Amino acid sequence: MGLTIISASRFAVKLKATIHRSGKLGFTEATAKHLAFDDNSAIKFAKDDEDSSVLYLINNTPLDEEAFKVCRAGRYFYINTKLMFDSLEIDYKNNTVMFDMVQANELGEETYKLIKRENKKTRKNIEEK
Repeated sequence: MGLTIISASRFAVKLKATIHRSGKLGFTEATAKHLAFDDNSAIKFAKDDEDSSVLYLINNTPLDEEAFKVCRAGRYFYINTKLMFDSLEIDYKNNTVMFDMVQANELGEETYKLIKRENKKTRKNIEEK
């Protein structure tokens, strides 16, 4: 019988990202630190061929025509993803859309599966914005 130790360090930080009302994908400070974002960072997105609702984030990619530049505002990092989320028909204007990020080692590179959580925004929250 073989054993594989499950390292606690892999689960020390809960990685999250949220789609803002503007369509930008924002990262928590802990997530940005874990992903080692800096002023030269870029990422790519991929969707599952069998289930188009499943998205993946590929970190530390070269900045080319397929990559999204990671932008910085102070200590906050975000990506301009409005057109992508619009094309994927993700309703971030009427819903709060968050992603839990889980490392997907089987895909190689530094890849994370984005597990979507969606909550309907209340009318009060929509009117305030």
